[in-house]
Amino acid sequence: MTGRLRAPTGRYGGRSAEERQAERRARFLAAALRLFGETPGYRGTTVAALSEAAGLSTRQFYEEFRTLEDVLAVLHLQVNDWAEEAVVAAFAAAEGLPLAERVTAIFRAYAGDVTADPRRIRITFVEIVGVSPRLEEQRLERRARWVELICAEATAAADRGEAVPRDYRLAATAFIGSVNGLLHDWSAGRVAATLDEVVDELVRQLLGILRPSGWEPGRP
Repeated sequence: MTGRLRAPTGRYGGRSAEERQAERRARFLAAALRLFGETPGYRGTTVAALSEAAGLSTRQFYEEFRTLEDVLAVLHLQVNDWAEEAVVAAFAAAEGLPLAERVTAIFRAYAGDVTADPRRIRITFVEIVGVSPRLEEQRLERRARWVELICAEATAAADRGEAVPRDYRLAATAFIGSVNGLLHDWSAGRVAATLDEVVDELVRQLLGILRPSGWEPGRP
């Protein structure tokens, strides 16, 4: 997603071209998080408005990106990467804990990250939807990564005798839909509950999938 124009090369002000480019890119993305994630939103933002919010010129914009859609695509991936990093760290910290405690720690990490900034939720669950076939494919691909993560953890739990052995792909896909919908509604003020209560409900749902009624740990 390189820009239409060629960025200047060489050192300037003691910084390399790569360092200046990284700083400009970060400023555009920070401004996009504000404008896309608040008002006026992605569809109401222009290149000129984004450049002004970043304190940069439109020429500098086109040195970094081709279109505003490219900015949204990068920002969507960045928001998902932040959440994924939080979850991976929680996985490592919760290693060896009983299943219920491990699942709770992981979902607290995920929910804590995505709800720490309401703009991230809007980028992930609202602004990217319906923009273009390319971004729709990206959105579905990232959702598939979350499904794969849940399937891998569920299968590992089943191998340890902590969960029922089964193909978890369909259940994980449905569960991810519940997670996204509930967190979005909670962030929009449509759910009268604390974040801890939301996480507890999601944990109960996932444990119900992993350990259906009548099944006991250690049983095939």
